[in-house]
Amino acid sequence: MTKAFLRARRPEHKQQRRAAILDAARELAIRSGVREVSLGGVAEAAGMAKSNLARYFATREEIYLELAAQEWKDWERAVLDRLAGSPAPDTLIDTLTGTLAERPLFCELLSHTVTTLEHNVTIEAARRFKLVTLDVQFTLAKAVAQACPEFTGNEARELVAAAAALASLLYPAANPPPVIAELYDREPALAAAAGVPFEPAMKRMLTAIAAGLPTLR
Repeated sequence: MTKAFLRARRPEHKQQRRAAILDAARELAIRSGVREVSLGGVAEAAGMAKSNLARYFATREEIYLELAAQEWKDWERAVLDRLAGSPAPDTLIDTLTGTLAERPLFCELLSHTVTTLEHNVTIEAARRFKLVTLDVQFTLAKAVAQACPEFTGNEARELVAAAAALASLLYPAANPPPVIAELYDREPALAAAAGVPFEPAMKRMLTAIAAGLPTLR
């Protein structure tokens, strides 16, 4: 049951409402997966009517696109923290891979971004999201190039972008839907052949990309 809605008048109150909506959407996604969450479900979890939620977000995709932007920034902080100690080049792949593996919601949002989340949003929401992702990529590229001087700035950015792209592809494969998971349980040989272990696969593919980038100059 939704609570009686009181319109937020002051900017800080509006921000609190937006934060409450995002928190509710995050919890629902963690519990049941992004695909299963509806706008009505978010509204109910946030304690407001669906029509009132629309004052803050036009669609469920806008909610999750903003959550994705938050996750990009969180990933940025984690990578920068680990690279701050000037790690050896061979630990760079572990850093990028490990910080992604620790963020399943981020990986899930990455997997939905191009196929779903960018398809039903306003220009303003799309622009905000793109500016965040580009800012994160350039910031991380600078840190990667400083930690590993064998990469140019462009190569470092390509490596960061490749890490996110691989995560978007490998995460759903490593976390299949219930029907595929049951199939793998019934047929272990099929699981061994078709199953994808997320972190090892990420590390191997990203290592190959990192090794190949300088050869393409």
